[in-house]
Amino acid sequence: MSDNTVTPAAATPAAKPSRRWPLVVLGLCLVAGVAGGFGWLLLKPKAPPATLASDKLGLGRPDALLETRSLSQLPKDLLTVPFLKATLTEDFVFYYETHADRLGLIGSLRRIIYEHDLKLQDSLIEQLFDQPADVALWRGADGRLKDFLLVMDRGGLAKLLEPLAKVALDDTQLSVFGTLKVGSDEIPLYQLSYNASKSLLFASRGDKLVVLSNPAKYYDPESGVPEESGRVSAQALAALLNGEKLFPEAFGLPAKAAETKQHLSVNSSVLAMGYQRFIPNFAGLRFDMDDKGWHSYLAMDELENQPDFDFKPVWQAMPLGASACVTLPVAAEPQKPILIKLGAEEAVAQTLTEHVAGAAGLCWYADSRLYTPLLVASLKDEDSSKLDADLGKLFGSMVGAFEANVAESVFPVIDKQEGQSHLWQRQVSSSFGPYAAKTAENPEAISGKAYMKVSLARHGSTLLFSLDDKLVDKALGTLDKRFPPMADVLPNDVLMPIYFGPDAMAQLMQRETLDSLPQDMEPVFYNAAQTYLMPKLRTLGGYGKYVLTLPEGSEPDGHWQWLPLEWKAL
Repeated sequence: MSDNTVTPAAATPAAKPSRRWPLVVLGLCLVAGVAGGFGWLLLKPKAPPATLASDKLGLGRPDALLETRSLSQLPKDLLTVPFLKATLTEDFVFYYETHADRLGLIGSLRRIIYEHDLKLQDSLIEQLFDQPADVALWRGADGRLKDFLLVMDRGGLAKLLEPLAKVALDDTQLSVFGTLKVGSDEIPLYQLSYNASKSLLFASRGDKLVVLSNPAKYYDPESGVPEESGRVSAQALAALLNGEKLFPEAFGLPAKAAETKQHLSVNSSVLAMGYQRFIPNFAGLRFDMDDKGWHSYLAMDELENQPDFDFKPVWQAMPLGASACVTLPVAAEPQKPILIKLGAEEAVAQTLTEHVAGAAGLCWYADSRLYTPLLVASLKDEDSSKLDADLGKLFGSMVGAFEANVAESVFPVIDKQEGQSHLWQRQVSSSFGPYAAKTAENPEAISGKAYMKVSLARHGSTLLFSLDDKLVDKALGTLDKRFPPMADVLPNDVLMPIYFGPDAMAQLMQRETLDSLPQDMEPVFYNAAQTYLMPKLRTLGGYGKYVLTLPEGSEPDGHWQWLPLEWKAL
């Protein structure tokens, strides 16, 4: 295995393969939670990215890009990674080969070829899926990658589709949708309907074939219909048919891709799940497969007053035993707008944001929940006790819920100080809380069946926060040298933004899955999870711990600065 091979990176796909390009899930489990936890870390890019050629042509920036030698080989190539092969098995390949959309499309094309007696080989369908292609993907309303624009160019294959034009005028599923002007040529744009309610657009010219999966994303400026974000113009399709490379520029990639079998780039717009403006340093992830295996890359954007990439304070504060951790640099830019919007007083927001520095990180633990990670951040001053009054006000204004059975409609903030530690804690009624209502000091005051103890703490120049008070208590014990830190088991001579512990992650995923599928309410899904998912999680738990490292001295320089991620076994 090469140093930066993506061997251990797909815990989530093991549990539930995505309907669309599965490698996206590799980054989701590491980044999605980070985005939410860093909601208050609003930074400003150093310079706006240049307007792309694709933007000018009305293509819109894709959320993901797949450059492949063979579409049909992608699932099988994923299984060359030992970790994925052990957790996904061959069922993963069969799922994509027998997907309803693929089968419906193949069936429609074969019916047209047969009924109209076209002189096309039956192997044409397989050839279409076995060609080099560029595929740009956009998210749907539910946030998943859904719509795509595919471009193929190989040895006259597109010319084989020209007989389809003869049947477009009298076929129930194939029709002429419009025309594209490519140079001096007028190229017909066809619409193919399949699976009763679905359709796609395609056009071919010479050795080029373009396919748009959703006709609703197409627009023609000459029609007078106003342009909408994320749609594809007639000019963009014409440019692609003319051989222009419009996709790589949007991901900071050269127009001519390196010699790779598979090349998948994912925008942070997908991985950050809507919270990208809070972590603008992070631009995206890339996964390449060559003759030596899979390799991972992290894209970063340069910011004004770019902070140092020093993650050691985070690892020294995080308690040992994490399932997964992610750290990010935090710039000292004013965070006032977002804090004020969340309820902080202007003076308090100003004071706090002036003192935030260094790096911040999130860790998930098997004995906690997926939605209650521990957040660790750094403050500039060694003795930050002068911030305590403002931190208390900030916590009181931002944390809490309406409590119908409490006199002041919210539980009071518990304020404790001991040595270097200052703790603020508030009881909040929540169905997702770890404590049953009957265990509360005043059970009648709880609005529901459970509650949580949301906690914020300052220990010297370290700031801690979690919805799980036990994690904050454990972190305070770590800083007081009463509990070992993550730093004790991690290499101290590398730049390390990500830690992954498969055994603890498997425990966390198993708990979350079973808690979301009560056996008395969801017997079918519960039994399916026990039969198919739990064995995969046990396999996952058998893998050793890994860290992802960046080259020493890494720092973004401009937009879409690609940095190699190396996987190191502990």
